[in-house]
Amino acid sequence: MTRPGLPKLIATDLDGTLVRSDDTVSAYTHGVLDRVRAAGIPVVGATGRGPRLKELTRNDIRAADFLVMAGGGCVVDQSDPTGPVVLRDERLSAEVLAGLLTDLEAAVGPLTVMVEGSDEHDAPLWGDYHPSWPYPELFEARSRAECLALDVIKAFVRTADHDVDELLATARRIVPPQVATLTQAGLGFVEITPAGVDKASGLTVVAERLGVDPADVLVFGDMPNDLPMFAWAGWSRVAVSNAHPLVRAAADEVTLRNDDDGVAVYLDRLLSR
Repeated sequence: MTRPGLPKLIATDLDGTLVRSDDTVSAYTHGVLDRVRAAGIPVVGATGRGPRLKELTRNDIRAADFLVMAGGGCVVDQSDPTGPVVLRDERLSAEVLAGLLTDLEAAVGPLTVMVEGSDEHDAPLWGDYHPSWPYPELFEARSRAECLALDVIKAFVRTADHDVDELLATARRIVPPQVATLTQAGLGFVEITPAGVDKASGLTVVAERLGVDPADVLVFGDMPNDLPMFAWAGWSRVAVSNAHPLVRAAADEVTLRNDDDGVAVYLDRLLSR
């Protein structure tokens, strides 16, 4: 339930929430976020994008004091005048990933597997290319053995026979949360991160650094990977109207869709009231 006054921290998902369908963020949205920051409220970009996409992410949410990336596995403090400080950098062990892929394939059949192994600028994903993946320019075909040769930031899996929500539900029955975190972010793949890594745990790092209670945090989102931060934040949980049904059901409020600058419209009204 929305609390009175203003929140002490605002976190927003990017793709599908702040970023429009044409991969742009409007000047209006940037302006409203600048006003939020000028009002003394820290802004956090909370995204599934990995640290290889830091520059793109900074451009999409220029007012952000912090970035929670890789679904919570990488947290960056951008407010330090000496330069960005990495506060969290979690990796999924190759051994754990190999084991859970074996268990999943025994239950659901062959998987298309991609891994995010590098945090270098614009590094490609590695693995099995699938034509549904929307970013072919940042992809490099590699064998399963090569993908499992090192610890990774995140893995992505899909099958030919399962809807992503169906696959996610099945995978969660097979893979315990103490082994790995499973979610989906609207790309048609189940995403696998280290155990205990989600947007809520990433935002906890930020909140503790700032001394902010989760009850004073406002969050925006659209997909199931946003649900942990919806459960964690207490000031208000706001879904854009194009959100996944589970996210709309978990929200306190629903704003306009991402293509109509729903986050900025909500914040503009909040600052003006």
